[in-house]
Amino acid sequence: MASGEWLEELRGILGTDLDIRQFSAAQWRDMAGGGIKAEQNGNWIVDKDRLLVRLAGDGMKVECLEINRTEPLSETEIRLLRLTLKYARPDRAWNVKPATGMEKTAAELGRWINGQLDSSRHDPLPASLAEGGRLYAEMIPILLVREYPGAADDSYSELEKLLLSFFPEEVLLIPLQRNEWLILSPVSLLRDSQLEGTEEDESEEESLKSIGLGLHEMLASEWLGECHLALSLPMQPLKSLVDSAALLKETVELGRRFHVGSNLHLPWQLHLESLLSSIPERERSKFIEQTLSRSDYYMEPEILTTLETFFALDCNVSETAKKLYIHRNTLLYRLDKLKQETGLDVRLFRDAVMVKIILLLDKVTKRP
Repeated sequence: MASGEWLEELRGILGTDLDIRQFSAAQWRDMAGGGIKAEQNGNWIVDKDRLLVRLAGDGMKVECLEINRTEPLSETEIRLLRLTLKYARPDRAWNVKPATGMEKTAAELGRWINGQLDSSRHDPLPASLAEGGRLYAEMIPILLVREYPGAADDSYSELEKLLLSFFPEEVLLIPLQRNEWLILSPVSLLRDSQLEGTEEDESEEESLKSIGLGLHEMLASEWLGECHLALSLPMQPLKSLVDSAALLKETVELGRRFHVGSNLHLPWQLHLESLLSSIPERERSKFIEQTLSRSDYYMEPEILTTLETFFALDCNVSETAKKLYIHRNTLLYRLDKLKQETGLDVRLFRDAVMVKIILLLDKVTKRP
């Protein structure tokens, strides 16, 4: 379940507005002392016209669910609520206990980001989390997601050492979930890459793609195995940290759904996928049912591979034939056969768009 979806579902179940909030341990104690009602063990507080249910915390921070109602919950209701949230938010970094000072600060920043992603309101980054001013400078955000579950909790230091061998300068490694990290790299990496590039006019997007490919190759071979990466253009963390994290999470999610087999996902290459993903599932299923009722010839393995290669190479017939190791006439025969079976000629822009949409929607739409 994507970040925030579980919260929306919980709003519908409880029939009231609610949000995830974080307080310092001192603020929580003050509210418990001054609240209209407070449960003895500090599990919930009625503060003004809201009910605050404690979800998790340590000696420094308390994370709670803010419910806009004043009626307290029973202990059974609170336990059910916590159980629901436990399964709605698996592998949160909240319970990972950092061992070093830097790791502890990064974990605290990760908890703050998670809280903001879950909330409908985004607060300004607290000065205490600005990493001594480092987050005021422009940085490149990178999201790293390890594919398999069950990783050891002490993997932070190992990953940090590995990143130091790749990046020319120190990066900021922020754990978001047990198998998910946000990496903030100085923009000098991008500038250096552009200077070293063979093409003088290489764009920022092309340079970031090269960086991502190199980083993924190193991570996959040296330590992580199967993993996914998403990068976006440089941003100023102080202003855009949460928005960038949300964008990269969505990018990885879209890439995994629409482009199975690809491990590097770039937001500027997924605009169409993002748009199609926003269509309600019922409408997507209806469209697929209507289009594929005419012919499911698209889904035959040979034609599917041909079409995906054809679109990946910008509908270039010669390059597609070369990539598939077939004669150009063989490719033209396949495209003519497709036109005969489906009525759509992918050499025409309008029909190519239609077939591309059908292929993308079919990947994420449950058909009966």
